[in-house]
Amino acid sequence: NVSKERWTVDTVQDFEVVQNICRQFSPNLDFNLEDVLSLRKNEPILFNANLGTKRNEGIEFSSGNKLWVRAKQIIPGGNLLLSKRPEMFLPELWPTYYSKAKGCKVWDLDGQEYIDFSLMGVGTNILGYSHPAVDNAVHLAVDQGNMSTLNCPEEVQLAERLLDLHPWAGMVRFARTGGEANAIAVRIARAAAGMEKIAICGYHGWHDWYLSANLADDKNLDGHLLPGLEPIGVPRDLKGLVLPFRYNCFAEIEALVRDHKIGAIKMEVSRNEGPKDHFLQKVREIATQNNIVLIFDECTSGFRETFGGLHKKYGVEPDIAVFGKALGNGYPITAVIGRDEVMEVAQDTFISSTFWTERIGNVAGLKTLEIMEKERSWESITRVGSSINRRWEKLASKFDLPLEISGLPALSSFKILSTSWQIYKTLMTQEMLGRGFLATNAIYVSTEHTPELIDEYFEHLEPIFSLIAECEAGRPTELLLKGPVSHTGFRRLN
Repeated sequence: NVSKERWTVDTVQDFEVVQNICRQFSPNLDFNLEDVLSLRKNEPILFNANLGTKRNEGIEFSSGNKLWVRAKQIIPGGNLLLSKRPEMFLPELWPTYYSKAKGCKVWDLDGQEYIDFSLMGVGTNILGYSHPAVDNAVHLAVDQGNMSTLNCPEEVQLAERLLDLHPWAGMVRFARTGGEANAIAVRIARAAAGMEKIAICGYHGWHDWYLSANLADDKNLDGHLLPGLEPIGVPRDLKGLVLPFRYNCFAEIEALVRDHKIGAIKMEVSRNEGPKDHFLQKVREIATQNNIVLIFDECTSGFRETFGGLHKKYGVEPDIAVFGKALGNGYPITAVIGRDEVMEVAQDTFISSTFWTERIGNVAGLKTLEIMEKERSWESITRVGSSINRRWEKLASKFDLPLEISGLPALSSFKILSTSWQIYKTLMTQEMLGRGFLATNAIYVSTEHTPELIDEYFEHLEPIFSLIAECEAGRPTELLLKGPVSHTGFRRLN
C-alpha cells in the first residue's frame, strides 16, 4: 500500500520532488513505479520537500485558502496585518480573502456570502462597508484627480472640522495609518518636552519607538494587547526610553514620573476597562505639574461613544490626541491634533511624507464625519453593542458558563472562563462560519448591524454555547474541530 506517497504537482514543493525524481533518471524517462519506490527507499531526502502537504487538501480548500498558501511563500507573514491572518480566526478554514463587501456582508473569492459579526475591517467601518455617500464623495475626488503638485483644499477643511469638535486643540497633522500617526505624536511630544523618555499604557503600533519597550524586559508589552513581541531589529540604543505602566495603576505612573525624566505620557483612554478612582484626571494632573505632554491614542476608541473621542466622555483634555480607523470609514486617513504650543514644534522637526497629501483620505474623512453627525452613529452603535453584551450574558447564564466581557460596548469581546477557552473560541468560529457568519468572540458594531441580523446571530450562537457546555461537562473536543486551534498572538508562520 503506497497510497500515502505524493507524486503529483499542485504546489512548488510538489514540483521540487518530481523534479528531483526526473533528474535522478535523466536522460531515461522510461522509469516506472517500482523504480521510483526503489529511489524513495535509497534516497528518501529527495522526497522531503512536500512531506507537510496534506493529501487531497486542494479538494477541501477554498480559493481563499489556496491563495493564502501561496501568499505565505511570497509575502513575509502572508499578509500585511496580524489581525487579518486566518490563523488568528480559524487556521486552514477561514476564507481569508474577499471579493466584495457591502453593509455588514462580505463575499469570498468563491462568491460565498458571510455576515460580518467580527472585526468589520478591524474597526474601520462604523458606517458599514461601501457606504454609498462616502464612496460617491471618493469617486468624485478620483474624477477630479487624487494627486497633484499642489495641495488639496480638503486637508484644511478636515483640519477645521476636527478643531471644531475639539476646542482645546489648535493645530492638526494628518497621516494615513495609525502607526504613522502615533509615531508623529511621539516625535512632536519629545521635541516639545525636550526629553526622550515616554511612559506608555496600551497598544500604539509597530514602530521602533514602541517595541523598544521590550528591550529592557521582553514582557513589558505583554499587558498591552500583544504578548510575546520580540524587539528583533530594534536598535539596542533605544533601551530604557519607553516605560510601560498598567491602566488604573496610578502608583505606577507616579513612580515613573518620580524616577525618570518623562517627556510624554502616551496612553489609550480606555480599552478593556473604564477608569477608576479618577485615574484619567490624576494622570492629567501629574502631567501638568511636571510639564509632561499627555497624548491620548484614540485610534481605536475615537467616534465610538462620543462624536470626537472617548476623552470627551470623561471630561479630560490631553495635549495631543490621535485618531484613526473609523475616521474615513474604510479609507486611509489618520489625524494628530493638539494644543498650539505643542503642535507648533512640528515645524522644527522634519515630519513629511508624499502620500499624506493625497485627496481621497481627506474627502472620506469629511463625508464620514458629516454622516456620523447626522445619524448620531456613536449613540446607535453603543446602544446595539450594549444589547449584544446583555444577550451574551443571558446566553452564558442559560448554559451555566462563566463569562467575562470587556471593552467598549461598540467593540466588546467575551471570554468563557475555562482552561479550554482557546479551543472553544476556535470551535465557535468554525461553527458560525458554517452558518454563514464571520464571527469570533469579539465584535466591532456598525450602523449596519440591524436587529434582524442580531437575532439571527444569536439564533445560531445558542446551540454552539450548548455544545460548549457539553464539552465543559466532559464531552471530548478532539473530534469537533476540523483544523488546528487558532493562534493567541504574534508568532512566526511556517
